Amino acid sequence: MHPEHPPAALFHWDDANRRHLARHVVSSQEAEQCYRNDPLILEEQFIDGELRYLALGETGAGRRLAFVFTTRGARVRIVTAYAMTPRQQEIYEEG
Repeated sequence: MHPEHPPAALFHWDDANRRHLARHVVSSQEAEQCYRNDPLILEEQFIDGELRYLALGETGAGRRLAFVFTTRGARVRIVTAYAMTPRQQEIYEEG
């Protein structure tokens, strides 16, 4: 259930996913950091014809985020990201 997480991953950003992150006050840079910092994958979801992953991660500055991503060929598309809920923080700490 754990896709590859290459540190040099190419990300697919457009207005739609940037706006979605902005609604949750998360920058694309923060989301990329969480992806690269060995996130904890909670579950796989099949949505809109593609496999998506719900993950928990931490930015370089220590901000903890939940995020959903998918892979499209060699690119990673982060669909959304938001501050972890208290329960998600517990799960993340338990690892």
